[in-house]
Amino acid sequence: MDKYYVDFKEGEIPKYITIAKHIKKLIDGNKLEDGEKLPSIRSLAILLEVNNVTIVNAYKKLQGDGYAFQKMGSGTYAKRKDINKSFKKEYSEVLKKIAGERLKEYIDFTGETPFSNFFPVASFKDVLNEVLDRDGAEALVYQEALGYEGLRKSISEVFWQDRVHSDDILIVSGAQQGIDIISKALINNNDTVVVEKPTYSGALSVFKWRRADILELPIEKDGVDVEKFEKLLKKNKIKCFYTMSYFQNPTGMTYSIEKKEKILRLAEIYDFYIIEDDYLSELIYDESIEYKSFKSLDKNDRVIYIKSFSKIFLPGIRIGYLIAPLKFKESIQNSKVNTDISTSSLMQRALDLYIKEGRWKEYINNLKLVYKERYILMEKYLRKYLGDKVSFISPGGGLHFYLKINNSNEVDSIELFRKAKEKKVLITPGTLFYKVPSDGREYFRIGFSQADENSMEKGVKIIGNILE
Repeated sequence: MDKYYVDFKEGEIPKYITIAKHIKKLIDGNKLEDGEKLPSIRSLAILLEVNNVTIVNAYKKLQGDGYAFQKMGSGTYAKRKDINKSFKKEYSEVLKKIAGERLKEYIDFTGETPFSNFFPVASFKDVLNEVLDRDGAEALVYQEALGYEGLRKSISEVFWQDRVHSDDILIVSGAQQGIDIISKALINNNDTVVVEKPTYSGALSVFKWRRADILELPIEKDGVDVEKFEKLLKKNKIKCFYTMSYFQNPTGMTYSIEKKEKILRLAEIYDFYIIEDDYLSELIYDESIEYKSFKSLDKNDRVIYIKSFSKIFLPGIRIGYLIAPLKFKESIQNSKVNTDISTSSLMQRALDLYIKEGRWKEYINNLKLVYKERYILMEKYLRKYLGDKVSFISPGGGLHFYLKINNSNEVDSIELFRKAKEKKVLITPGTLFYKVPSDGREYFRIGFSQADENSMEKGVKIIGNILE
């Protein structure tokens, strides 16, 4: 009964509302099971030293808010709401509603891609014109299913130093399509997939759609716990492990090379495959972080590698690529053909030329300089204005920070999102990144890609005031 105890504060809030709010937090925090019987009206009234009517009103409010149900003659029972469905829809509708011109009224900390103002429009326009002059109408027709051969050769040469053959590279329309194609080719109903906890919501959606059995492994500072992973593998036959190896979305964590090598050994021993989503690895600010992907360390053809140019370059271009193990090469290529036949021919040719002429490397170097400054500033503002209200680990790269609210008994991330939105600040609550949404109510992601220095400081100040 101790968990039901409420410390009433003097003020205008009625006691029954305080009681109902406390029980909601017990339910959302997994401290009350779905369907667990709540204390009788009389016993809870005695514990909290209030009259029976106060408890009756608290239980009625819980029922009205969808957090409890009553069985005639038996009592009142806890009911866990599917906050992911309802809030995911709310979050999506908010972003749609304020998209375009209205978004300029807000300080946007939700962005996952570089600010469009940094995109070298004039340079890319020159490349597009050069492609059209060189190739004419041929630049606008469908390419072979694997993608434009020139681009595949450039990727092989520039990014893999020819260690990967161009015929093993498949061009896709971004990382999300890559995950979808792989899932269609590999994952069947009730196959087991292991994901990081928390993880990218788009990947969770795909695996749920494939009706996979999803198991979660908590992510630590240098990747998932390998010992827990092996214990899980001894009890379960898994098909694949989905990971974001650099600046993981949402936590910002990066795998150590040691953990990568251990997980690759586990993949060989327990016969599963690693889906590596190489996310934002170009934006390394901390020089102690060494770039070595799972794929580059893979000696047994256990890694399915996905890379998106959309995240780091320009979302509208929608180009990425994947490299599949020989065993799945044909089935994954067939899955791509059945999905959309071909990715934009003109954009593939333009990106190929952009990479060949060294413009890609120049663009990335400039972007790193700009965002390293913003990263340092954002970290400074978080420590200055949020202080002990939150805790976080500095990721050393990428475009966001993942924060844990220390005063979680007062404000959770959904409430923070709503209150910040009213003050024209947008954040991303952690509930969107968990299989069980309530696991993420203490966390939120804050990105710095879309806000300038003044906006960053102002926005973080507002968040700090809400968390007071």
